[in-house]
Amino acid sequence: MAGVHPEPDLFARVYRALAPAVIGYFGARGVDDPEALMQDVFLSVLPRIGEITGGVAGLRTFVFSVAHARAVDYYRRTERRPLNVDYDPLLDQREVPSAESEALVRTGQTDAHLLIGALRAEQRDVLMLRIVGELSIDDVATVLGKTPGAVKQLQRRGLKALREMVSEGVMAQ
Repeated sequence: MAGVHPEPDLFARVYRALAPAVIGYFGARGVDDPEALMQDVFLSVLPRIGEITGGVAGLRTFVFSVAHARAVDYYRRTERRPLNVDYDPLLDQREVPSAESEALVRTGQTDAHLLIGALRAEQRDVLMLRIVGELSIDDVATVLGKTPGAVKQLQRRGLKALREMVSEGVMAQ
């Protein structure tokens, strides 16, 4: 019966019965796009569906053997290519001074910028939102996804750190 295409309804029934389980298998294996890989499995199964022996159990075994092979191929491909990560500017820790910043440094006008820049990121965010943004403690907490108590603590520690940096700077001169 090789080369004979079975009735289209048979493939549709097999697809409806096994596709959710194949997607679940790929999802559990951590595949990025389980639906695309599932479709690839059924594209491979379709031409051979008439050759499968063993009834429902044989069909299920065949489908999952193809699915397993596709999962192995998927991981082999991903190991060979570099990891692609979407760029998130909020997570980028690199900083390059702007031309304006460098000009200010040369003229000595960045003491405040340098002091604020020396703070921990969370402290700097809180102080900038409180002072420059003129936001209340509750508003800053909402913006940063923190409790008002945490914002108060970060503000207190940031101001204390600024005081210490200023007093050290004054004593160094």
